[in-house]
Amino acid sequence: MRWLLRRLGVYPNAYYNYLKHRKLKRNNQKQAVKEKIEEIYHKRNGVPGYRMMKKLLEKEKIFISMTTAHRYMNIECKLFSIVRKKHWTSSGEPHKVFENLFDQCFSAEEPNRKWCTDFTYLFLQNGNKRYNCTVLDLYDRSVVASVTGKEITSELAIRTLEKAFADNPSVLKKGIILHSDQGSQYTSKKFTGFCEAHGVKQSMSRAGCPYDNAPMERYFNTLKNELTNLYSYTSEEKLCEAVSDFAYTWYNHGRPHSYDNWLTPMQKRQKSLRSYS
Repeated sequence: MRWLLRRLGVYPNAYYNYLKHRKLKRNNQKQAVKEKIEEIYHKRNGVPGYRMMKKLLEKEKIFISMTTAHRYMNIECKLFSIVRKKHWTSSGEPHKVFENLFDQCFSAEEPNRKWCTDFTYLFLQNGNKRYNCTVLDLYDRSVVASVTGKEITSELAIRTLEKAFADNPSVLKKGIILHSDQGSQYTSKKFTGFCEAHGVKQSMSRAGCPYDNAPMERYFNTLKNELTNLYSYTSEEKLCEAVSDFAYTWYNHGRPHSYDNWLTPMQKRQKSLRSYS
């Protein structure tokens, strides 16, 4: 090496100093990325995995490969996504059952053609339960409507659909398929009559098969992992405000989704609107 350096007219000490400084610069850059990973991880309450972390880093103008994100986050920083263990429950005896029109095919060619819906329970600080009903659009996994109430009833399901229709009036003209489980709220005469009157075609999961409505299970899992399991709420008003802000602001506009090729739901929707125009 020294012979080659002499032939090139380069002093050995200068060359080795160059290598030393280049290595130091690379180490400093690496450390800066790892510090940003830790900052994002703790800011997001330990939720992001390395795939999502890569996308969140890109928003900070930091571009690394998926392999590097995995090595820095999981291997070197020892940071892992905190995931709540799922507990499946089955519905009670159904009053009326509709055919499963999706058969676990949770995709749609355009927005507002296929929706899915479900309930979940949430807790106040004093231990009292509240119930959230949410409607998702299967095109981009966006939250179409989210309503929280004191009781898990067909009335709450109807209120949620009414909000979804109010924000998306074109649905009433085109018609839509709404998928749910076989809970009594969705099989009641009141709810099925409401759907029929508004041109909604109902689809239902098989009894006791939560995988038939997997997008809803995943959304509620995300809601609890990233919000309600991490904070306590002293009033129903504060809980409802937090859940709505999570759904309409963070989940729809800020959180990259693997189904949307790591775009946010609204980014995917805007992209599709540009392609249609």
